[in-house]
Order: sequence, then structure tokens, then C-alpha cells
Amino acid sequence: MSIGLALIFGVMRVVNFAQGDFMMLGMYLTYWYAVSGAVDPLLGALLTIPPFFALGWLVHRGLLARVTGGGDPQRQMDAQLILTLGLSLVITNAVTMILTPTPRGIRTAYATEAFTLGPILLNQARSYAFVMALVLAAAVYALLTRTDVGRALRAAADDPEAATYQAIDVRAMHGLAFGAGIALVAAAGGLLATYYPIEPTVAVNFIVLMFVAVVLGGLGSIPGAFVGGLVIGLVQSLTLLVLPFQLQNTGVFVAFLLVLYLRPQGLFGRRLRAV
Repeated sequence: MSIGLALIFGVMRVVNFAQGDFMMLGMYLTYWYAVSGAVDPLLGALLTIPPFFALGWLVHRGLLARVTGGGDPQRQMDAQLILTLGLSLVITNAVTMILTPTPRGIRTAYATEAFTLGPILLNQARSYAFVMALVLAAAVYALLTRTDVGRALRAAADDPEAATYQAIDVRAMHGLAFGAGIALVAAAGGLLATYYPIEPTVAVNFIVLMFVAVVLGGLGSIPGAFVGGLVIGLVQSLTLLVLPFQLQNTGVFVAFLLVLYLRPQGLFGRRLRAV
């Protein structure tokens, strides 16, 4: 989930408060694929990528690009925050009105099955989701490091003005990054739908953890966002050994504050040196 958020921030320096709501929409689309077309949700999660990439590109072109075209950086940041927060509220309330707040779920044969590794039981749905998330993360990393498009994205992120001198369309790169970030979080939502209830307010349960994962890994770092997500999952599991379920995120925030104290730039972030 956090990789898409890291990609958007890394390239555009946009904090997208609506990221969790696009994840929720991805869950609903995967549910619709499963119910209306008998499509396995793991495949359905992948099928969310093209339409949500297009949706993300349109949101950037129609909304975000209008407040990121230059001027005072602080005013741009304020406008981006207000815009994405408003978009989040619109999406949540629209889905609640149209689809009702009733929780939904996808029934699969592997949702209640487990792999046995000695004394360890691994839920099959979560295991499949983890493997597919790993593949998607590797694909994004390869795209950014091994292709001309990826190099153009990184150039637009590092120095937009210099990238313009190299004939790179920075605004197009921003649209590509936002579309890809939305597509990734929608696919993550589809994978989550294989074992988690689907409802309009589900984003509230994950948006804070997304930001924590991104900051833990290092702002804008794709590998860092993935590792940050793994750290959160591990800490949550260990916390449940000593605390009740309602307090499972306590350990996450303690670890978050500890990392910020010891390594403010995050696990994979680069330390900025004064000149």
C-alpha cells in the first residue's frame, strides 16, 4: 500500500490524503469482478491497475496540475493538502451513499486455509497477497532503475528544472507518477479484499499506517516503503503477544518514534547535509 504513496511523494512532493480511499475503491472493484464475473480476486487485483492508472492520471490532469503549476511553494503545498483531503471526503461519502455502509466480503477457497511450516501456520490468502505485493514492488523498482521512463521520473523528482533542460516533460512525469501510485494502491486494495472486510470507511484503518511506513523507510524511497510495511506487520504481530488486539498499533508508533529519534531520515532515506 505504501509504495504508491512513496512514489507520488518521491516524484511530486505531494502528500496524498486520498490514497486510502483509492485503495478502498480498488477493493470494491475487485469485489465487483469476483461477484459479477466470477474472477478470482488475486487476478481481479491485477485487473484494477489499468482503470485506476487512467483515473489517477485524470485526477492529476484535472485537479492536481492546476495547483502545482508554479508560484509560492508553501501555497502549493497547502492547496495540495486541502485538495487531497477534500477528495478523500468526497470519495468516502459518495461510496457510502451509493453502495451503503454495509460491509462486504469475498469468499474464496483459500481465505480460511493455511500453509503448514512445522509449528507455523500461514494463512493462504495473506501469503498469496504478500507474494504478489513483492512482485509488484520488484516491478516498480525495476521500472525506476532499469528503464528510460524510470530515469526520467527520477530526474523529474531530483531536479525538475534541470530535467526540463534535458527535454523531459516534468508535468507528464508527474501525471505518470500519480497514475502509477493510484494504480498500485488500488491493486493493494484488491489483494487486501481477499481477507479483509470491504466498507466505505476502511481507509481510516490504513492511511496512518501507510504514512508511517513511508516515513520509516525514508520519504520517497520505494524499497524503504516496502521494508517499512514489513516492519509494521512484524511489530503488530509481536505487540499482539503482550497487548490486546485493540492496542496492536501501540508497538508500531513506539517503533516509529524510536526510528525517527535514531535515524530521522528513515531506514533508506538520505541525510541532507548543510552547505
